[in-house]
Amino acid sequence: MHAGPRRKREWAPPPGNSGLYGPGSDALSSGPRMNILFVGGTGIISTACTELAVARGLKVTLLNRSLRDPVPGARTITADVSVAGAAARELGGTQWDAVVDFISFTPSDVEARLRLFSGKVGQYVFVSSASAYQKPLTHYLITESTPLANPLWDYSRNKIACEERLLKAYREEGFPVTIIRPSLTYGNTVVPLAVNSWQRSFTAVDRMRRGLPLIIPGDGLSLWTITHNSDLAKGLVGLLGHAGAIGHAFHITSDEALTWDQIYGMTAEAAGAPDARFVHIASDFITACIPAMTGTLLGDKSHSAVFDNSKIRRFVPGFEATTRYREGIARTVAWFDAEPARQQVDPEAGAAWDRLIAAYERGAAAAVAKFRPAARRPRQRQ
Repeated sequence: MHAGPRRKREWAPPPGNSGLYGPGSDALSSGPRMNILFVGGTGIISTACTELAVARGLKVTLLNRSLRDPVPGARTITADVSVAGAAARELGGTQWDAVVDFISFTPSDVEARLRLFSGKVGQYVFVSSASAYQKPLTHYLITESTPLANPLWDYSRNKIACEERLLKAYREEGFPVTIIRPSLTYGNTVVPLAVNSWQRSFTAVDRMRRGLPLIIPGDGLSLWTITHNSDLAKGLVGLLGHAGAIGHAFHITSDEALTWDQIYGMTAEAAGAPDARFVHIASDFITACIPAMTGTLLGDKSHSAVFDNSKIRRFVPGFEATTRYREGIARTVAWFDAEPARQQVDPEAGAAWDRLIAAYERGAAAAVAKFRPAARRPRQRQ
């Protein structure tokens, strides 16, 4: 006989925590402290979320390898979630009101999380990426209904595949997923320029101060949105315990859209290098010379990115990104300047940029010479 359709399991908070959710309400209500697990919890985005969750009185546990300093007020469970069975042994049968997963990047990661948390979580928050949105865009304003399609970056395609798997689990099994799509997000530890060393981002500030050029992709006039991690945390933490957010996706970004020229200029101002030199180079030229940058440029930052944040404001009343880039980058530079040991530079990246700039300028000079030959001498009068 043909089996009937599988009955979808209704979403419900974990046993013993029903007082967190008011009857008939999607919002968090008064009751016992929410029991939250952050998978990760010490990265750029997750640190700010951990700090805000602790400040709001949530009971926060971090599951990570403890390679970085712990966040005050949060408990840490030391385990490598990528090692089969390691996290399960440490977590046991603990029930969580919400789990926020900052470090799943592939469908296999998601399959492991489904095995680990199914039946043990009231809300599973998957941190995806706004780079998953359609490239190139067919409309300048990005909403959560913008198609997900990025043929240029494996990272983004993997995030899309993760989202699709989780939504399938939501539809067929009632797995309580909420999806978050951050765009370029920074904090004290990151100088978020389009062409920079992500691991040693002080490199850009160092070059500005030494009078060395930096690369701006394109003509510098495309619009980009950069979000401070403290602002993203307001939206993400505001969604925790929100039953109405189950099955939904949200991007959480600033409403401040700046050109790359403005972003680099404000960074130079914060660095005390008003005369910093910038070289505009087409993104396809950059990626032809440095193929490793194809994803992050052609698959992301070479496109304008302007976001409509009305959905997160509907679900988290009062949400507002309040840190303007000029203010945030000044705090970032001050953080680096406060401790010389933080001022690590990436000499290999700098050398690659220098070679690229030299090649571009040689080519530009040759093109100018070809298209603007020396002016002919004027005819002498007879």
